[in-house]
Amino acid sequence: MKTRGFSYHILRIGMAVTFLWIGILIFKDPDFWGGFLHPWAADLLPVPQREAMIGTAVVDMAIGFFLLIDIGAWVATLVGAVHLAVVLATTGTTAITVRDIGLLAASISLFWEDLPGQIRAKFKR
Repeated sequence: MKTRGFSYHILRIGMAVTFLWIGILIFKDPDFWGGFLHPWAADLLPVPQREAMIGTAVVDMAIGFFLLIDIGAWVATLVGAVHLAVVLATTGTTAITVRDIGLLAASISLFWEDLPGQIRAKFKR
């Protein structure tokens, strides 16, 4: 098991709380959060927008949970990074989503820090 610095754990827990919190907020009002989707993105959804947002809330909360317990954090941050990239692509950069750029960078950083050594070695060749 890797030993990680204090800053890793602060960032991991901060990200966990953020993903858990947004998951709860989306569960409370999925229609409001679905309103941020651009119409072209909403048209691509294979399910009604409300159900898609509830699924998004589940994904956010799962990411937050795994980051909080620090098990499979590299997988959680990979899923989180892809999710945040999709959010930015489908909603655009607004006063609310501009923060997602920083969360995306933090997810990528935690992903790289937690990536198993044998996988990371393949990238360094």
